[in-house]
Amino acid sequence: MSEGGYVLQARGVGVRFGGVRALAGVDLGVRAGEVCGLIGPNGAGKTTLFDVLSGIRRPDRGRMLLDGADITRRSAVWRARHGIRRTFQRQQLFGQLSVADNVLVAQEWRGGGGGPAADLLALPSRRALERERRARGERVLADCGIGALGASYAGGLPVGQARMVEVARAVADPPRVLLLDEPASGMSAPERDRLAEVVRLLAEREGCAVLLVEHNVAFVMELCTRVVVLDLGKVLAEGTAAAVRANPLVREAYLGTT
Repeated sequence: MSEGGYVLQARGVGVRFGGVRALAGVDLGVRAGEVCGLIGPNGAGKTTLFDVLSGIRRPDRGRMLLDGADITRRSAVWRARHGIRRTFQRQQLFGQLSVADNVLVAQEWRGGGGGPAADLLALPSRRALERERRARGERVLADCGIGALGASYAGGLPVGQARMVEVARAVADPPRVLLLDEPASGMSAPERDRLAEVVRLLAEREGCAVLLVEHNVAFVMELCTRVVVLDLGKVLAEGTAAAVRANPLVREAYLGTT
């Protein structure tokens, strides 16, 4: 575990797009069992930071640490296989597959079923592994409140249900760190409530570190144990929901009051 107990940590991260400074020396970390919210105006750099954390984009300066070890040059695939999972603003489901198969895909990288030969010969080891993974997927879908949708094609789902399938896929293989980029977008109030239950369950039962970006400030303030405010590529404020809500700089820059 790194200094401060952080599982995943950004230190002094900077990113530029030509002459535009997207991130400027950002320090941020998330601890095991914690639900941390990242809020800020449009263009504050939130998704850019997620891209850096997940390995999609390499920062121009600064470091990324996992359990105190430098992973700045590690790929997105390496990070995913070491427990750093994320969802995206735009839905990225396999629309031609069923909901159950979308969740199953997330577990296939581990292999262990004997490869193509085992598939062709339908070996017992492969069948047993398939049953185990499908059972895990069914449990995850049930936890997410979409257990009845397993046979439905993902491409035909309404936005709120599709968002929840993305969450289910991200947690089908238990994550150590979960990065959720606007997960409640397009969800109804009951769906948001279910999402909050799933996130709390992951943090409390699995010890997962959760960092979420969300424009629904009320949702963030109710769910998150800690809130970080990003503005113009810098951390403007950090603390409990009550402390952040009362911060005059935050009220002026983001919440629209003084």
